[in-house]
Formats: sequence, C-alpha cells, structure tokens
Amino acid sequence: MFKFEKLEIWQKAIEFAEDMRQITKSFPKEERFNLVDQINRSADSIATNIAEGSGGSTADDFKHYLDIARKSIYETVSHLHKARKRNYITEEAGKVFYEKAEVLVKRINKFKQWLSENKRF
Repeated sequence: MFKFEKLEIWQKAIEFAEDMRQITKSFPKEERFNLVDQINRSADSIATNIAEGSGGSTADDFKHYLDIARKSIYETVSHLHKARKRNYITEEAGKVFYEKAEVLVKRINKFKQWLSENKRF
C-alpha cells in the first residue's frame, strides 16, 4: 500500500470525485465536452495531486501539490456554481457539494500545517 492511500484527505478526495462523476451523468448531452469534462477533470485532479505530492522528496514539495489540490477544489466549486445557474443541479445538491468541498479544503489545510510542523511525511 502506498502512503497516500492511508490519508483521509486522499480518500475523501476520491469520494468527492466520484460524487461529481455521478452528478454530471444527469447533465445535458451538449455539456458532455464542456462543463461535464471540466467538473470531472478538476475533481479528479484533487486526489491525483495529493498522491503525486506524497511521492516528493520533501514536506515542502508535498505542500506545493496540496496547494494545487486545493486550487482544484476551488475550480470544481466554480463549475458547480455554473451547473446550479444552468439548473443542472438543485440548490440543495449544490449546498451539499459545497459543504463537502469546504471540509476537504479545511482538512488539506490542517494536513499542510502538520507537514510544516513535522517536516516529513
């Protein structure tokens, strides 16, 4: 087992990406190569960057990838706002995913802080 697979932030990022994949299945076909792809790519990027960063040689290197993962969350949230404005998701679903994104950002921030204090992974 790779170290990153034990990380709760990576596990939650995988779950979040799967949530996005499920919700985008109901989007109109004309969004398939636009908003659907954008949401799924940015959501997939979260866990990917956490995994990639865990293979770095320093804690600072890992923190850099965590910053990228966090930015991918922000990108996904922005796409979700567009989906809500286009009535592809309900306001309630938008709030649920927004809250999941907020929790993930907070956990990434806490893990970054831990890395700063411990200087290792």
